[in-house]
Amino acid sequence: MKPASYWVEKYNLLPHPEGGYYSETYRAGESILKETLPDRFTGDRSFSTGIYFLLEAGQFSAFHRIKSDEMWHFYAGEALEIFVLNPETGNSNVIRLGRDPENGETFQAVVPAGSWFGSRPASGSSYALVGCTVAPGFDFEDFEMAERIVLISEFPKYSGLIQEMTAP
Repeated sequence: MKPASYWVEKYNLLPHPEGGYYSETYRAGESILKETLPDRFTGDRSFSTGIYFLLEAGQFSAFHRIKSDEMWHFYAGEALEIFVLNPETGNSNVIRLGRDPENGETFQAVVPAGSWFGSRPASGSSYALVGCTVAPGFDFEDFEMAERIVLISEFPKYSGLIQEMTAP
């Protein structure tokens, strides 16, 4: 298995605000007009966007949410766990991206729009290289980083996980 540094260099991955490294690989040349999008969007959006995203052991993508569905794809390394908090039900689920379906892993998974989510390499994983496809396309106007105290008040039974995966 190639080391994480190989992928960071090969794909010119940069530090990501959530944690880890990323590179935008695709942004559709056409846009969806604001008038035709759901009210939660504040402007026009690209049809779709895509990134490479890499997390190493000890790193995590802090809990955040966006206004679009986000499809995750596994590419290299070892298993990645995505923790999803559903604001409608108050429940949590864990998605394991990876190459071992016998161990509950999958190559693709979708995080629904508006869900709080964060990710980190699974226990024993050195790193995970994944991709994220967002439609309508990602825009930082649609991105909200979780505030620890607010998220804990909304999901108190997951306070330990939230403390591990948010900034103080």
